[in-house]
Amino acid sequence: MVVLNGNSNHALAADICSELGLEPGRAEVDRFPDGEISVSLGEDVRGKDVFIVQSTCPPVNENLLELLVMIDCVKRSSAARITAVIPYFGYARQDRREQGARVPISAKLVANLIVTSGADRVVTMDLHCEQIQGFFDIPVDHVYAGASIIEHFKAKNMENLVVVSPDVGAIKMARAYSKGLGARLATVDKRRVSGTEIEIGFVIGDVDGLNAILADDVIATGGSITAAANIVLEKGAKSVSLACTHPLLCGPAVERLMGSPAQEFAFVDTIPVDGKISDDRVSMLSCAPAFANAIRKIHKSALIGRSSL
Repeated sequence: MVVLNGNSNHALAADICSELGLEPGRAEVDRFPDGEISVSLGEDVRGKDVFIVQSTCPPVNENLLELLVMIDCVKRSSAARITAVIPYFGYARQDRREQGARVPISAKLVANLIVTSGADRVVTMDLHCEQIQGFFDIPVDHVYAGASIIEHFKAKNMENLVVVSPDVGAIKMARAYSKGLGARLATVDKRRVSGTEIEIGFVIGDVDGLNAILADDVIATGGSITAAANIVLEKGAKSVSLACTHPLLCGPAVERLMGSPAQEFAFVDTIPVDGKISDDRVSMLSCAPAFANAIRKIHKSALIGRSSL
């Protein structure tokens, strides 16, 4: 087994290798003078089970193309099997055409590119829409950050908890967290006006006098989750914490989070946030054990299961 990585998240790839008891595979991912991507393997992968760790987070297109070129390089080097380990799968929010809209289904296009480049399997975490697994013509193993987030909040021994979904789309995740924590469940009614503007309606469920945990898969500009935090507090919640698998933190996100009344931001390290945000309220949770477990079981052709949901 060989674990390689691109430039999107060196720290996570190193942590995954540490969990597996492996040295990181040797691959040089660089740029030619004109900006084209250059990949060179420093070891023989012929006949080996190769895992390529690469999030397609910002810079999205650079990281995506790095992944595709690495897959092609490994395939042409005669690897026995290639698994793309994509902690954060970019373009996942472009998964359908709204009625009458003249727009692409970019999530399907990206899935096609990964398959065409030569990947035999994909492992990813907390897809924005689980049905994206069906866009691939190869097996997709979907792992979840839920176990680490639930254990994190359990360790705090917080009482009178309510898990709040910031919109209807995140209700399944919030329900899983509420079950794992033995907490109540609520949701915020939200309507998206544009890609950066949302309109908050009302809270469905009781939050009065409770400690709220707002759970979502992605924080992009931070508008949805910070607005939801404000309305939950307005409805009487004692405190609010934010839990997020993929902290994209684009544009005004950091400023919005810093101005948020949330007492904690629990982020999973699918995306590096070093240099973006520095605050005592930030807790970084490692997804390396979950991915190492998935890689180990795929290598042994064992069942991964859904225990981390």
